[in-house]
Amino acid sequence: MTRIKICGLTREQDVEAAVEAGADAIGFVFYAKSKRFVTPERARALARLLPPFVTPVGLFVNATDTELQAGLDALPNMLVQFHGDETPADCDRVKCPYLRAAAMSPGFDLVDFSSRFSNAQAILLDAPVEGYGGGGKVFDWSLIPPNAASHLVLSGGLNAANVGDGIARVRPWAVDVSSGVEVSKGIKSADLIHEFCSAVKRADAELSR
Repeated sequence: MTRIKICGLTREQDVEAAVEAGADAIGFVFYAKSKRFVTPERARALARLLPPFVTPVGLFVNATDTELQAGLDALPNMLVQFHGDETPADCDRVKCPYLRAAAMSPGFDLVDFSSRFSNAQAILLDAPVEGYGGGGKVFDWSLIPPNAASHLVLSGGLNAANVGDGIARVRPWAVDVSSGVEVSKGIKSADLIHEFCSAVKRADAELSR
């Protein structure tokens, strides 16, 4: 089963739509320069809508200890996602499960990267962008080596139309979507969320045949 993460949520109705559609994780962006930014207090209010077994994920970019702790205080059961220039030591300081994002470009050594971040629960693969965060663009999936880490999260420009192909080709542990289910930055569409989750489930069903 391919797990589903819907990222960049800012509204109650979008959290409810993601849960109803079958998302396994909900992402909150704690990077103040992002248009999807939410404060820890806002994330805590939104996370109250999550049922058991739906995981809140907090996205951080080069955060200070104070910023990380504020997020963890608001969401003690949060999975941390590092999306900046963090070193393995920077990531390990949180003493809790985390994901590490990798910008996939020609020449990038994913095997070495995964080895250095061996304490990460998964490596999230995204397209390179100027600055930080996702850019809503698909990267070349052929850049993923067959001997990469077993827990890979496929991200970058996914939507209901292409996620099935991504699952068939990459066989990721999870998929992550943000702009592919939006009508504008930070504003999700319940219909697009449901279409995306349905496409993931169809792809899984086809692979199991």
